[in-house]
Amino acid sequence: MKSSVTGQPVPDLIRRILSENPHKSLSDPSLTPAGVTLLLYPKDGLHCVLLQKRSQLVEHHKGEISFPGGMKDATDVDLQYTALREAHEEMGILPEHIEVLGQVDDVSTISNFVVSTFVGTIPYPYEFTTSDVEVAEVLEVPLNNLMDRANRRDEVRLVNGKLNYAPVFAHQGHIIFGATAKILDQFLALLENAPHKEAPWLKHQLPR
Repeated sequence: MKSSVTGQPVPDLIRRILSENPHKSLSDPSLTPAGVTLLLYPKDGLHCVLLQKRSQLVEHHKGEISFPGGMKDATDVDLQYTALREAHEEMGILPEHIEVLGQVDDVSTISNFVVSTFVGTIPYPYEFTTSDVEVAEVLEVPLNNLMDRANRRDEVRLVNGKLNYAPVFAHQGHIIFGATAKILDQFLALLENAPHKEAPWLKHQLPR
């Protein structure tokens, strides 16, 4: 995965950005730990994020758009293991095919999970083998679509008597909201605020 602008490997650039912005862990014993993967790969000249539409058979967040991932099992050695295990179970991605680059901040969900996100890359093309029980549809979303302001809005809700602003993304008729949108928004902000404004993983400059 090379940059057409600088010739530098894109994983190295993103790893540097993440290392310069250490992730913040959220420790709350009332929340159930979960791990997800934010996976990037090149397709048709663009860098894409792998998302999925959850099936109607899962226990939580039926029909919603999410990252591959799930709750930590008692036998999982850590949350990175959880995230990679779930990517394999849900999408058929082998753990050894994922290059983990770093993490973004933990987020909590309305279903009382605390989600740790591991950013990584996978080779492309990749033959995804999805779980019929957990995954209804695979979404391959170009980063520049997510960065297009026309595809993002802030949704305002009243939570515990306070106004809460939450990001929402649109992609080909799908609405991405909740923890998934918060994680995406956080990751995109790191890319936008990086010192190098010429975005080597996109076909155009990042919005200023």
